[in-house]
Amino acid sequence: MQNVAQSLRLDVNHVNKAACDFDLHGIVGIRLINAGPGDMAAVKRQLGPIQSTLTRDPDIVIRFVDRIELSSPVHYIGVEDAGFTDDAFLILRGKQQARVKVQIPFDQIGSRQCEIVCEGGVPAVPLLIAIINLTALSKGVLPLHASALLYNDKGILITGWSKGGKTETLLAFAANGAQYVGDEWIYFSTDGQRMYGIPEPTRVWYWHVREMARHKAMVNRKDLLRLQTLDLLAKVLERLESSPLGRRAGYLQVLKRFTALVKRQLYVQIPPEKLFGQKADGIEARLEKIFFMVSRDKPDLIVQRIDSKEIAERMVFSLQEEQRDFMSYYFKYRFAFPECSNSLIDQVEEIQRKLALNALAGKEAYAIYHPYPFSFASLFDTLRPYCA
Repeated sequence: MQNVAQSLRLDVNHVNKAACDFDLHGIVGIRLINAGPGDMAAVKRQLGPIQSTLTRDPDIVIRFVDRIELSSPVHYIGVEDAGFTDDAFLILRGKQQARVKVQIPFDQIGSRQCEIVCEGGVPAVPLLIAIINLTALSKGVLPLHASALLYNDKGILITGWSKGGKTETLLAFAANGAQYVGDEWIYFSTDGQRMYGIPEPTRVWYWHVREMARHKAMVNRKDLLRLQTLDLLAKVLERLESSPLGRRAGYLQVLKRFTALVKRQLYVQIPPEKLFGQKADGIEARLEKIFFMVSRDKPDLIVQRIDSKEIAERMVFSLQEEQRDFMSYYFKYRFAFPECSNSLIDQVEEIQRKLALNALAGKEAYAIYHPYPFSFASLFDTLRPYCA
């Protein structure tokens, strides 16, 4: 494909803007070029406080422009969320009148340098974490969907399927003196022995806020009022679902969709520095124990030994689920340019399995079967003996 830079015309207002670097534990370097204040803030929200001047070439360059100049008309894929020209694949964000285009060269991801081009004003760089994770993977570093902490000087990995209780376990231990390593994504060193986090903001749900007073104190009054209002609305909608009106087939489906939409908004984003009371951008830990979290339909909480190899095999498929949105765009890219491919993406499951088995092999591991939601205090009291 034609080099991305050749298809752009930079506005003069962007030329004098300084570059800004981000460094993920020396694993992946990201450089922003021509980023305005809003663009910079958007990336910082995604990556957390890892801004640092690179002393090496960046792995990922994100170049911001006022407008991406197109060589031909855009052909849409799907419901106008992606498109392509003769030489560019585009992800589209926003409504048609204010649509922002982002050009992502999927064939360059994981190569020596991948350059993403964004029109200014994008609320977030699409697929950025997935692109960073694949770049790390290309270097033999495993990104795992997990949380991690230090407790009693022991590095503990908390993993499982999405919404399985990872963040809640991290919060329960942090309330009892544990040190934050990372939430959402944990990166393993090439020898599989060290863990690093990406200090992006943590999603704290309203039931977390109700359960723990320390979390409630961290939420500002405006956000707390929003959560209380949404929670009340969700309860009203649930009651309507069981009312004579709600039992009408046509209304019931609408009510269920609206209730689910409201419940998905019942959270706030809190930076780890505020949530855990510590600087969160340079912490690492040696992996010593693994908690594999599984929610279930019983009220009691059970802890059982489990082979860490079984956890590694299962988590390979959790990773595939986490990559589903990214893979959807990759398939659209292949549809647009069937002659272009990326061997790293095509072999990603095999690479993840090899690195996961290596990183988790021989580690002391426990499966924690728990109700959801649960008591933070009970969870900590149950798991504390296994951290000795």
